[in-house]
Amino acid sequence: MVSPSLLVNGVNAETGDYLRPPATVEELAALARGDSVPAEHVVDAQFWRRQGGKGLRSGDPCELAQSGWGVVFAQSDPNADAIYAALSELLDLRRSQMGNREHYYRELRGGKGYRAGDTKRSFLSRHGVGPGAADPEFMPYYLLLVGSPEAIPYEFQYQLDMQYAVGRIWFETVEEYKVYAKNVVAAETSPRSGPHSAAFFAPQHPDDAATELSANRLAVPLSGRAHRPGWNVRAAIGPEATKSRLCQLLGGEETPDFLFTASHGTAYVNGHPRQRTLQGSLLCQDWPGPRQWHDRIPPGFFFSGDDVNGGGKLHGLISFHFACFSAGMPAFGDFSPKERTAVAAQPFVAHLPRRLLQSGALAVIGHIDTAWQCSIEWPDAGTHIQAFEDALDRLLTGHPVGSAMEPFGIRYADISTELNALLEEINQGGAVDDTQLAEAWMHSHDARNYIVLGDPAVRLVPPEVKP
Repeated sequence: MVSPSLLVNGVNAETGDYLRPPATVEELAALARGDSVPAEHVVDAQFWRRQGGKGLRSGDPCELAQSGWGVVFAQSDPNADAIYAALSELLDLRRSQMGNREHYYRELRGGKGYRAGDTKRSFLSRHGVGPGAADPEFMPYYLLLVGSPEAIPYEFQYQLDMQYAVGRIWFETVEEYKVYAKNVVAAETSPRSGPHSAAFFAPQHPDDAATELSANRLAVPLSGRAHRPGWNVRAAIGPEATKSRLCQLLGGEETPDFLFTASHGTAYVNGHPRQRTLQGSLLCQDWPGPRQWHDRIPPGFFFSGDDVNGGGKLHGLISFHFACFSAGMPAFGDFSPKERTAVAAQPFVAHLPRRLLQSGALAVIGHIDTAWQCSIEWPDAGTHIQAFEDALDRLLTGHPVGSAMEPFGIRYADISTELNALLEEINQGGAVDDTQLAEAWMHSHDARNYIVLGDPAVRLVPPEVKP
């Protein structure tokens, strides 16, 4: 029997079959032996662990005047000036929130922005910042990257996200940046009305071990944890997790403040004409499962960016999608069993989260590359979803989304440090168990690949609970 942690999410939308079969320990160990952890990354991880995993050196991450906020543009972006102007409402709001600490607000563009080839270390060093927890006296804790993953690579975002609260926005037109900025400003300056609600959506397909695990051991316990004073919680698990129900949760009458989904993501091969628009769409209960369906996945089985209603109906939403490619696509896949192969012509941000952000959502949390069930299961310990639980607790109590995702940074730092120790042992001629090596490599990459799309300083407004 295959270990649940070796199961991979994702369905090939052209064939109806799994994107790839479960990996073997031997395949993953071979990938790990050819990998490395950058030395500067190890130093930062060790610093962070010694400081107790705190992203912010001191102060309250829920107060921007204590944590700081900055925006980072790519030096090479020819549209940077136009986009900067389009974001003016949001930039003015964030600047005003610094109080008497105006230097906690930073605009990093032109020569101060991201330069081609920058690592986290070179970028921070250029601004007089060394390793360790974020200190807004030198660099704000909240950093919004503006640009495509071609202009500002995902690798840079992963590195920066270990100690800083990082988000990214990228849209195809300047006008879309303006729409997003207006949506955020409206959500933060308009009075909150109506009940607070959270929803959990998780298909459980017949004969599908992956969604059985993600529905019952991730979505169900998280929905139970969300029950707290002031919150109305709904769950669509298994048979109820249809596309029509998700349409109600994403722009319909049941649209919540917070939405969590756990599902397969649809996948298209490199060169497919609809890869950029449909990759990472959410496969719903309508799919009959891997034994009954071996054909192209029709649009009626999945929820894509094309299904998002416009008109700001998602006003104030924060959504979290546990699904392959639900945030975007790298150019090269991490988890190719035999060799590192191109999976897309260029890295890109998925269409679905971009459409959500254009329709009023404040932020979307998703996954780059393939999502594995190791997010849910820990070797020899069974179900282990502490990072999800801690992130949920933070979100529902009003933490900005970047701060809420800090538990995933802690998880990544811990596991990548362990992976580096194993790789050093190998380099020195030592013997390392394949299973231990494969698990460390797989868990490290999986934890790294969760990212925030949207301003990392946006948040849910928690209900006022009478004592």
